[in-house]
Amino acid sequence: MKNDLIKKVLSIVFSIALVGCTMFLMYQLIQLNVLPSKFLFIVVAILFLIDTIIILLLNFYSHKVISKTILLVITLVLSIGSGYGGYYLLQTNNMFSNITDVSGKAKNTVSVIVKQSSDMQDLRDIEEKKVGTLRLIGLVGTETCLKDIEDKNITIERSNYDSLSNLMAAFYSNEVEAIILNESYRSNVTDIEEYQSFDDNTRVIYQTSFETEDTNSANAVSDITQHPFNVLITGSDSRVGIDENARSDVNMVVTVNPSTNMILLTSIPRDYYVSTVCDAADGCQNGAMDKITHTGMTGINTTKRTVENLLGIEINYTVKVGFETVTELVDALGGVDVYVEPGYAVSTRNFSVVEGENHLNGIQALAYARERYSYTEGDRQRTKNQQQVVMGIIDKMTSSSVLANYSDLMNALGNTFQTTMSTAEIQALIQYQMDQMPSWKVEQYMVDGTGDSLMCAELGQTAYVMVPDQVTVELAKRKIAAVMDGESSETITSLDTSSSTQTEEQE
Repeated sequence: MKNDLIKKVLSIVFSIALVGCTMFLMYQLIQLNVLPSKFLFIVVAILFLIDTIIILLLNFYSHKVISKTILLVITLVLSIGSGYGGYYLLQTNNMFSNITDVSGKAKNTVSVIVKQSSDMQDLRDIEEKKVGTLRLIGLVGTETCLKDIEDKNITIERSNYDSLSNLMAAFYSNEVEAIILNESYRSNVTDIEEYQSFDDNTRVIYQTSFETEDTNSANAVSDITQHPFNVLITGSDSRVGIDENARSDVNMVVTVNPSTNMILLTSIPRDYYVSTVCDAADGCQNGAMDKITHTGMTGINTTKRTVENLLGIEINYTVKVGFETVTELVDALGGVDVYVEPGYAVSTRNFSVVEGENHLNGIQALAYARERYSYTEGDRQRTKNQQQVVMGIIDKMTSSSVLANYSDLMNALGNTFQTTMSTAEIQALIQYQMDQMPSWKVEQYMVDGTGDSLMCAELGQTAYVMVPDQVTVELAKRKIAAVMDGESSETITSLDTSSSTQTEEQE
């Protein structure tokens, strides 16, 4: 009698647990809203049917010890499975919330920097010392930091400089004992050959942060599963976080036409010499000539507007990718595969690749995407490498192997991406993919140019740039327009439209 009571209680408890876990799973599934309605109905019906059968068998038709035990084990396994499934879906929901949560504010960090050999340990130690600042570049950050110093009743002797190279020269010649530098300019310093060891032989004794308005917003299409749209993917060189302004070291326009299942990746080399387009909120030098990578230092909206101006297009959405956190994403995916063409094998202290197929972990993939000095084509080849890494990530994320480290992947995605595409639009695209199972054709193009040394506004000095080849820019415009109009970008082979049409007819 007592054993029967125990079995009855266990049956009831396990049944309640199964129903609770299944309800949690179904709730998260509905909240996620990525399954097409017909699939969602089938999944819910199957879950309901399984639970009903198991509960009926467990509570009313199972009387023997062996059958009861087997059913209890099955119920426990199903409960645990549903619980884990619901937990993974919850993580996915949280990831969507994280990447679509564009706060409207961009973070900026400014540092007071001294040499490693300096006796100065904190801000009080710069009292009455000579401190170097940039006169016009990054002025908002400099003034914010100086105000902080003044509020702490610390007096300094300020020396202004017109360019980064002049500021660094004064710092290393001991003309000034400390410098004030916006962290978004740090990579620009280490790009100067004589100051490549800047990170190693200096240290920060004080930092202040301030926020600027981020006016970037979506120019949403009415139905993302029916109408073509452009997405700007920009790779931020931030070392602090995805919400910090930093150089745009990767810039790629993704043109998507869901009605024809065409995708065009149009890459713009980081050193492309362009006219900067910004608004009052960006704090940049509107109309000034500079490398496109420097537009990110005043916000993604500057990069977006500048690319729109360069290519004569409307960008509907932006995706900001944190370069430093890409390593976490690649590792969570179990690495990515890239194919290295003959003659392009590279070996550096950070990574090495051989001709043919290569499997790269996070650190190696990031180094591969950043490398340019090992190639005679320089930034052109780096841009191609970046496209390979992006495609490698897409391939892994659309494969079944993504489930192996799902929890790590969701965390990595939440820390790596930020987009103006809404959660509802992302869900609609996933629903479309699952419902229609389209076979996407991906095409690639890169604008080109010639190397030169010209004045860069955000540096205040000359630097290596790539002067645009206007023929390739015009071709990019036409290729994007072709995909938007439902054609393949490969139909655009030259600026002579008659010859392009003739080529199509001959084929």
